[in-house]
Amino acid sequence: MGLQKYFLKNVLEAGTDEAGRGCLSGPVVAAAVILPEDFEHPLLNDSKQLTEKQRELLRPFIEKNALAFGVSYINELKIDEINILQASILAMHTAIEKLSVAPEHIIVDGNKFNSFKNIPYKTIIKGDAKFMSIAAASVLAKTYRDEFMHKIDLEFPEYYWKKNKGYPTKQHREAIREFGITPYHRKTFRLVPEQLKLEL
Repeated sequence: MGLQKYFLKNVLEAGTDEAGRGCLSGPVVAAAVILPEDFEHPLLNDSKQLTEKQRELLRPFIEKNALAFGVSYINELKIDEINILQASILAMHTAIEKLSVAPEHIIVDGNKFNSFKNIPYKTIIKGDAKFMSIAAASVLAKTYRDEFMHKIDLEFPEYYWKKNKGYPTKQHREAIREFGITPYHRKTFRLVPEQLKLEL
């Protein structure tokens, strides 16, 4: 079954999603997208099902053809301050805020959200594999975040962020053990498995 266009028809509906929630370093990035009724692209799917190359092909197409889109970054300091769930919701709110057209309804990937400006919303588990606007938001969030991780990889190449994007791979954890942490690491996360509390 292909992706559905809308959860509610005949209203301006924005889909929103985030990337980077499970990472040890870097920001959580969210996107919000309102698509036109006739939006079509054969590749569009949940960004996790796509290759990096496919996501990079989709991003300019989504940006050019969306009625509106917004992208926001919440950095590791804010994540440590308010926790990753609240930071993810804040990122989605900030992305919606950036839309040039105000949505009348919001569909959210996942099962946690806080009301935004009293606009009705619906949380949808695995929404990025069900609805076009959430899938489009997932592509934008992921490509913008990957781009950011590529940039900071130049500053700290020993963590292989270009490859692992900040996720807790074996290589990333070993680099933390060997070199310690960077300003981009989330201090409230368990950065290495044996860690009970972080020596700061």
